[in-house]
Amino acid sequence: MRAGPAIAAIIALTACQGTDPALAVDQVFRTEKATVRVTTVADGLEHPWGLAFLPDGRILVTEREGNLRVVGTDGSLSSPLRGVPEVDARGQGGLLDVALDPDFARNRLVYLSYAEPGGSGNSTAVARGALSQDARSLTDVRVIFSQKPKLPSVQHYGSRLVFDTQGNLYVTLGERSDRKFRVQSQDLDSHLGKVVRIRPDGSVPPDNPFVNRPGALPEIWSYGHRNIQGAALHPQTGALWLNEHGPRGGDEVNVPEPGKNYGWPVVTYGVEYSGGPVGEGRQKAPGMEDPIYYWVPSIGTSGMTFYTGNAFPGWRGSVFNGGLVSKDVARLELDGTRVTHEERLFKGLGKRIREVKQGPDGALYLLTDHDRGEILRVAPAQ
Repeated sequence: MRAGPAIAAIIALTACQGTDPALAVDQVFRTEKATVRVTTVADGLEHPWGLAFLPDGRILVTEREGNLRVVGTDGSLSSPLRGVPEVDARGQGGLLDVALDPDFARNRLVYLSYAEPGGSGNSTAVARGALSQDARSLTDVRVIFSQKPKLPSVQHYGSRLVFDTQGNLYVTLGERSDRKFRVQSQDLDSHLGKVVRIRPDGSVPPDNPFVNRPGALPEIWSYGHRNIQGAALHPQTGALWLNEHGPRGGDEVNVPEPGKNYGWPVVTYGVEYSGGPVGEGRQKAPGMEDPIYYWVPSIGTSGMTFYTGNAFPGWRGSVFNGGLVSKDVARLELDGTRVTHEERLFKGLGKRIREVKQGPDGALYLLTDHDRGEILRVAPAQ
């Protein structure tokens, strides 16, 4: 069967014509289920954070310093697109995730999450704009969501963007790290440490769990989270899955259900960075949900994707999680919501993995979080 034009264009990216040959990755890895080749699609990116595949085979990619670029089918990088909102690019902040509207082919809408400056600090915001026909700018850009409150912190923005099967948008939000702020993860009048669910225009779906709760912010879907940097929809159930950073240990995988409390900072499988207990040192508490999986020590979770493609039959049904600290990818095999096996992949790359995403061609794509970050493609070794 001949590949369609978009998939053929993505496959053509592996030629790496736009990369520096001296830096290009070309490594073969033997895994439990497949022998794979990892190659460079593009490099020279400044701490890339999120990517989205355009219908014509090109890729939108964010750089944390505030740039949105287009990666051409030859691996070349465009100039930064015009119209991107101003970002607070300090610490962990800046331009973060990117997602296409489910109806992008008609409306060309692109959604960006970022650290939005304002007042005495900043907070996570989401803006949307239309990608111009020449893909050089975003037009009619407007903010559709802004996390409350804004705070003087440069950490824990969360920021993954995932559309559900009804066309609503999940936004994952960090609790901004500091002890004096993180307690708001338990407060329903604050967006800190939450998953929120909004319509594409920023309005609130009427079936959100706290719509009719006095004093609660109606965008909230679930609460008690720390810093969620990986999220994906389960391909069969349509449920949102996510991974989130623990402190020192205790990175978690959760399947957040509407209105439920996931415990931070009351319960955790991690400890403070000093080595002391978090709060009372509890791992469980009544009314707080246990993770379906956790890591001790931390892997520094970021990025998540379910594999549904044909390129790797042995990986089908697995969920992949990037590791910033572990510098690898954790592949989890599942039985429903139970993790039955873990395999760690690509340790030999020695790179911080910021994002993991399945491409339209059935390959896996990785973003590396470095000054000269890369888009890497994982495909069957020939």
